[in-house]
Amino acid sequence: MDFFHCQIKTMVEEGKIEVLANQRSIEDWLSHARELVPVALDRAREVKGFPARWRKIISKLEQIPSCLSDLSSHPCFSKNALSKEQLQAVSRTLAEAIKLAESCLGEKCEGKLRMQSDLDSLSGKLDLNLRDCGLLIKTGVLGEVSEPVSAPNSSTKMEAVTSSNIKELLARLQIGSLEAKHRALDCILELMKEDEKSLFAALGRSNIGALIQMLTATSTCIREKSITVICSIIESGNYKNWLVSEGVLPPLIRLLESGSSVGKEKAVISVQRLSMSAETARALVGHGGIQPLIETCRTGDSILQAAAACALKNISALPEVRQSLSEQGIVKVMTNLLDCGILLGTKEYAAECLQNLTAANENLRKLVISEGGVRSLLAYLDRPLPQESAVSALRNLVGSLPPEKLVSLNFLPRLVHVLKSGSLGAQQAAALAICRACDSEEMKKLVGEAGCIPLLIKLLEAKPHSAREIAAQAVSSLITLPQNRKEIKKDDQSVPNLVQLLDSSPQNTAKKYAVLCLLCLSSSQKCRRMMTSHGAIGYLKKLAEMDIPGAKKLLERLEMGKLRSLLSRN
Repeated sequence: MDFFHCQIKTMVEEGKIEVLANQRSIEDWLSHARELVPVALDRAREVKGFPARWRKIISKLEQIPSCLSDLSSHPCFSKNALSKEQLQAVSRTLAEAIKLAESCLGEKCEGKLRMQSDLDSLSGKLDLNLRDCGLLIKTGVLGEVSEPVSAPNSSTKMEAVTSSNIKELLARLQIGSLEAKHRALDCILELMKEDEKSLFAALGRSNIGALIQMLTATSTCIREKSITVICSIIESGNYKNWLVSEGVLPPLIRLLESGSSVGKEKAVISVQRLSMSAETARALVGHGGIQPLIETCRTGDSILQAAAACALKNISALPEVRQSLSEQGIVKVMTNLLDCGILLGTKEYAAECLQNLTAANENLRKLVISEGGVRSLLAYLDRPLPQESAVSALRNLVGSLPPEKLVSLNFLPRLVHVLKSGSLGAQQAAALAICRACDSEEMKKLVGEAGCIPLLIKLLEAKPHSAREIAAQAVSSLITLPQNRKEIKKDDQSVPNLVQLLDSSPQNTAKKYAVLCLLCLSSSQKCRRMMTSHGAIGYLKKLAEMDIPGAKKLLERLEMGKLRSLLSRN
């Protein structure tokens, strides 16, 4: 054995393989690693015990020379700090292989199981070294000339870093030991405070995959830091598809189930943002995400409840999963949030969720009614600015409730409140609820007596075509009752507003209802005169050509009335 090999043996035995780490150049480390390989192979081949494990180790040791050659042949090999660190890691592993082989040869084993464990650990380190060398080349980080990025000091801010520094820092998430990756996470969190935009711009798919893998680390601290970074990435609106395709959903759901308080908060916010995509919402259901979200709504604090309710609202927009949601208790949970939710946003998400659930499913409507959902929605409407979602949910439920139930719940006074002070969307939903409720003469009478008619006539002036159509539909439903017709006639704006809806343009979808309403009012000479004076005849001629139901009949009445008026004057 030559002097160098004797020196290696001495250093290995004394545990001094890294004593000169900072003094050696990168070329020295490359030479050192190459000289360790044959020593490690010679010793490994001499070992007789544990033959299967040593054969596996030998096959991996034999791959190291080509790996080192690929690494050192890169043009920027000698200028990048990661190259030197990687050579040091390979040298440590080779030194460990030599030491274990010497132990087996000298029968210094402390125990069979201990040695088996040490050999398995060595095999894993060799895999890591080979993988990391490949990653250094594949990620392209070696093409960047950089100085080492140290872990941030709590007493000083992190200095500004260049693009090459950021790429190197991100590469550290993929190579080295878990502790090294942990240090890289600390640097990334510090960098996010200073230049989050540059960091996110440099992210690659492999970096995101590495972050996701760290969500399953045994260390709570590492999981919390990883989810903090991932949550920030999601909130930036970037890389959502990469995150999902790289498998972020299962670890997020596990954090929801059993993570720390920080982990749960960041996980539920991440799930909320990701669930905005219908495809991702389906994937959340497939990975068992419903129950953890429902449980968060039951037991989480106000912030967690709001985010979980929003995620469930997004999921409930998928018709095919609504039955599964109901079977897992979502209706009761959302009803409770409407009653007891602390944040207004939480109540709004709960109302939207119930709106989605009751959209086209009679069984779910009955379930919401039986769970007290109607009372909770009506109570939510008593706020100064009633929200569209709650009115829309009630609109879906109206057809499943008998008139006497609607009366006992003070349903109509709440609708009047919405028509007076709600947003335009809420007013539209209230008008449509009236349409659905007026399936009997009794309900039409109650709606008229509640004071809805003047408010619906006012809604005929709304700018959106959809709002005018719904208001006209509601008026056409109510006008068939004589006492409601008298109420409509008394309103000076009823005829002018209805005539304006006779416009023949395709965008005006309210014209058919306007014709029916005006036809009912045309028995009154006063109303006919108002129709004529506001230009109804010109509109009706076009509508009659379009075969709009009732247009031709109304036109004849107005023209006949005009002729009679002319003859009487003559």
